Amino acid sequence: MSHPDVFMDLLNDPSRYDEQVFIGLGSNLGDKRHNINRAVDFLKKHDQIKLTDVTELVETAPWGNREQPSFINAIAVVYTRLSPLTLLSVLQYGERLLGRLEAEERWGPRVIDLDILLFGTRIVKTKDLTVPHAQILNRRFILSQLVELEDALFIPGTKDKYSDYL
Repeated sequence: MSHPDVFMDLLNDPSRYDEQVFIGLGSNLGDKRHNINRAVDFLKKHDQIKLTDVTELVETAPWGNREQPSFINAIAVVYTRLSPLTLLSVLQYGERLLGRLEAEERWGPRVIDLDILLFGTRIVKTKDLTVPHAQILNRRFILSQLVELEDALFIPGTKDKYSDYL
């Protein structure tokens, strides 16, 4: 049986969080800034995720369905040992917890959107998840925020830097 202090030391051990992940945060319904802040709090409180940075909040035009309010977006940098699909499940749970509805229209308005943009240098292509996020190169605000966070960030599987696409 482990002592609670030993357990807490294990939880706080930085070596537990060895995979750098960039998570896109977005909201265009309700109090958008508050929704993003609640999502950041959700990430901070998860015991398998270590939040290390969040970009400034930026207002962006809607993408896809343009007949909706503008978005507030940011990117969070986290470290985790969760697998990409497990992290996706955690983020989807967080979206539901924060008020996102299951049957929302693709690229439509939403209270909160949490997207895995990059997961270390991994390339993931499943029915439920594509990493790097399929729209990174099409969304200037994502590119500029990624470069702001890490100027020499390479596109996984290539020798190209994201900064080359700005």
